[in-house]
Amino acid sequence: MVLRAAERVSVVVRSARGIDDRGLHVTNIEALSVALERLRPAAEATCLVDGFALRDCTVAHRAVIEGDGTSAAIAAASVIAKVTRDRYMHGAASAYPGWGFEEHVGYSTPEHREAIERIGISPLHRRSFQSVAYSQLELAG
Repeated sequence: MVLRAAERVSVVVRSARGIDDRGLHVTNIEALSVALERLRPAAEATCLVDGFALRDCTVAHRAVIEGDGTSAAIAAASVIAKVTRDRYMHGAASAYPGWGFEEHVGYSTPEHREAIERIGISPLHRRSFQSVAYSQLELAG
């Protein structure tokens, strides 16, 4: 329903390795900037973004704190991001069996932490992410 109502949609995906190299916040801000630039909104438009101003973005925008609770456009973007990630994780479950990605879709549930403790981390796991399960593993290399 969200996609049918949208005039345009842009999804930008970044890898765990890229997030580890640059940091989650920097990577998210850069990806959001790229997504807005790919949308090519009308010059007179001001796009709304959730939470943070995008310093290097060439598209006119306004940061809205807790925007997914106050803007239908931001809420719709959040839904698209979540559904895209969930679909990716369901596909990843077949490539990386044993971690239960099809169930927890990467969220730090007790089952996800148990899988990490039992079989370690996969190439999809961010090594820069701090969790109890991660702290029990050797993450060098």
